[in-house]
Amino acid sequence: MQITIHTDGAASGNPGPGGYGVVLESGRHRKELWGGFRHTTNNRMELLAVIVALEALKGKGHQVVVVSDSKYVVDAVEKGWVFEWARKGFAKKKNPDLWKRFLQVYPRHHVRFQWIRGHAGHPLNELCDRLAVAAREQPGLPADEGFEQGENRDSLFT
Repeated sequence: MQITIHTDGAASGNPGPGGYGVVLESGRHRKELWGGFRHTTNNRMELLAVIVALEALKGKGHQVVVVSDSKYVVDAVEKGWVFEWARKGFAKKKNPDLWKRFLQVYPRHHVRFQWIRGHAGHPLNELCDRLAVAAREQPGLPADEGFEQGENRDSLFT
């Protein structure tokens, strides 16, 4: 049975508070997922939405279509860039922590990506956007440690 995953990410300030939203559908089954972080980027949330969705799938070998408005994510996978980045150890690439996590879960299923234009009235993309925005607006958001540690690694100060 095919599983369709709709995803979106959002960050206010980019970087700033961010969140992701996911809707998973398969037959009569539907599940919504969301989460937020106090300081992150839009691209990180777009990618994390896909990761969290794939990690939520039980079993292996599912036919999965990921519907996303993120050219960053869709092109990186569909054009094979991420596999080249991995071969080169993600040298000078952003978000290596998340891409490595993605590459752990991606091979478990038969995944293809479909890009759609964001904020163009696609009902499930709009729902994912609302989930992502609501998630980033929650009080007491946790740290996106991969982002915050990466940001501080390049700083001269602690």
